[in-house]
Amino acid sequence: MHGTPIVESFFLIFAGAAVLATLALQGRQPLLLAYIAVGCILGPHGAALVTDAELLAEIAEIGIIFLLFLAGLDLAPGKLKEVAAKSALTVLASGIVFFALGFGLMIVFGYSWMEAMVGGLASVLSSTILGLKLLPTTVLHHRRIGELVIGLLLMQDLVAIIALLFLSGRGSENQLASAIGLIAAALPLLAAAAWLGMRFVLLPLLRKFDVFREFIFLLALGWCLGFASLASIFGLSSAIGAFIAGVSLATSPIAMHIAESLRPLRDFFLVLFFFSIGSSIDPGLMGEVALPAILLAILMVALKPGVFAFLLRWQGEDSAAAWEVGCRLGQASEFSLLLSYAALSSGLMGEDAAHVVQGATVLTLIASSYLVIFRYPCPIAVRAELRRD
Repeated sequence: MHGTPIVESFFLIFAGAAVLATLALQGRQPLLLAYIAVGCILGPHGAALVTDAELLAEIAEIGIIFLLFLAGLDLAPGKLKEVAAKSALTVLASGIVFFALGFGLMIVFGYSWMEAMVGGLASVLSSTILGLKLLPTTVLHHRRIGELVIGLLLMQDLVAIIALLFLSGRGSENQLASAIGLIAAALPLLAAAAWLGMRFVLLPLLRKFDVFREFIFLLALGWCLGFASLASIFGLSSAIGAFIAGVSLATSPIAMHIAESLRPLRDFFLVLFFFSIGSSIDPGLMGEVALPAILLAILMVALKPGVFAFLLRWQGEDSAAAWEVGCRLGQASEFSLLLSYAALSSGLMGEDAAHVVQGATVLTLIASSYLVIFRYPCPIAVRAELRRD
């Protein structure tokens, strides 16, 4: 880590997170804010005590993998098909609105058409990590809300994967066509492999050794990471592969046991993920693009809940559930950050434009977490009556 041993880096991150988390809880603030603040303070643009933020971001991606694996464990294949079918129209309609929002604002501030397109795509997406981390999974009356949130996020993730592959090909039409074709071919192959592996490998092993909890834990871990790796080989997001692995296990009687055993591991990596977000913030550059970043963030946080609520009510959901889902999705995404990084590295976006997207994304993550933890049930709510895991 450029002179900082990994053990020392982890000590600084988690000790700092513990201190700021204590202050956050005392001040009734969201814990996510503490994790991001640690990154700002200790990262390369702060005290520079932990400077290899890229390595930590790669490690933190494992947290996303576990998060989607756990989400898949709560969603049986039949239910997933139903939710995805109902989510497609909402994702399409909301995507058009939010793309126009981000694209238009970037054009108004004088950025190029390509930079505005990346800004528009970044505005379409909502955070998979924040949406799932703040979602109760064991409360019966939240199962429907959870299904809607997961369905919408998964459809958006597919859009993000296509966009990332498109940007990596420097925006060529052939690359876009091949990206869509790759996803259309690879997803059914992954799903078939998961079904066959579950039926002929995992289930027999689980029936034979289900009394050994350590073996079940190791088997689930290998299954999750194996499909994450397989998805990467196919050119897809490793998180999508982990989700498919989780869905394949959802009908197993030990799905809940696996979910509980993996939660601490997931939380460990998610602290690193939010640290990496904070460490990427450069106050000097952010100051130069503060106005467009703040305006874009305000528009997303203000408009996303209402747009999602309107579309969900139109498709038949009750008003309270529609508004709650909208509020839980009222932010930009970690994929928005990845889009800006990819566009910057491929020369399709300048540093100023990239920092507009990155600054707006971080602001929406913070603002949206405040909105949810003080209003709706979630695992890290400050008020005891709203705290649900």
